[in-house]
Amino acid sequence: MCFPLFFTISTSEVGVIERWGEFNRLAKAGCHFVVCPMDQLVGKVSFRVQQLNVRVETKTLDNVFITAVVSVQYCVLGEKVFDAFYELTNPVQQITAHVYDVMRSELPTLELDSVFEAKEELALAVKNALAKTMSSYGYQIVQVLITDLDPDQRVKNAMNEINSSKRLKFAVAERAEGDKILMVKSAEAEAESKYLSGVGVAKQRKAIVDGLRNSIVDFAGSVEGSSTKDVMDLLLLTQYFDMIRDVGQAPHCNTIFIPASQTAGDDVRNSLLQANA
Repeated sequence: MCFPLFFTISTSEVGVIERWGEFNRLAKAGCHFVVCPMDQLVGKVSFRVQQLNVRVETKTLDNVFITAVVSVQYCVLGEKVFDAFYELTNPVQQITAHVYDVMRSELPTLELDSVFEAKEELALAVKNALAKTMSSYGYQIVQVLITDLDPDQRVKNAMNEINSSKRLKFAVAERAEGDKILMVKSAEAEAESKYLSGVGVAKQRKAIVDGLRNSIVDFAGSVEGSSTKDVMDLLLLTQYFDMIRDVGQAPHCNTIFIPASQTAGDDVRNSLLQANA
């Protein structure tokens, strides 16, 4: 006895109908029926883009084991539904096997540092290998992404230590260069300061000499019978008493003037107060 069986096909899907176990036709989106048991709906094929995440563990050229996560986005070609449904028993396993094959042949040729820089090249190699194989089975490889590269935790810690050491070395060099600039500028400032101080002292001494010369000339000319030596003795005596006054007026002054000997003191006093014998 035969009887009709109604069914629906959703958008972005197609139904595969067999008659007496042989492929008969494809049922597009909408409402359909088959005559049982002559016809049967044996399956549905989706045209939506699907994603498969494959974790691959392998080693690099410098013998570091790393785990890579490869995301494969694929879909069924509309004109090859028959091949996609009947050619492969398990397309997921087929895609996974190709990903393993490509990654385990490409990663061992790269060092760990180069792996992170070659993500695009690795993804392109996987995509090309999959597209070449899977297109004959009715599948289109839309995109391949390497979403994660995870080496061993100890390797990551070592990489962080290396990076930290490099940055610390760079910081020390920059700090030393800064200290060098400060020292050079400080030395230049000190040299300029000493030069200006010397110029000031020279000008001060010249002014003192000019003042003393004018004082001697004026005093000798205004006081009859005085000689140039008399004026010098008077100026030295005046400066001597000015020095004593300044020292005595200085705060917290504990200085005491003691003659080295009586004879030396007499000689100093006589040289300041008396003319030549």
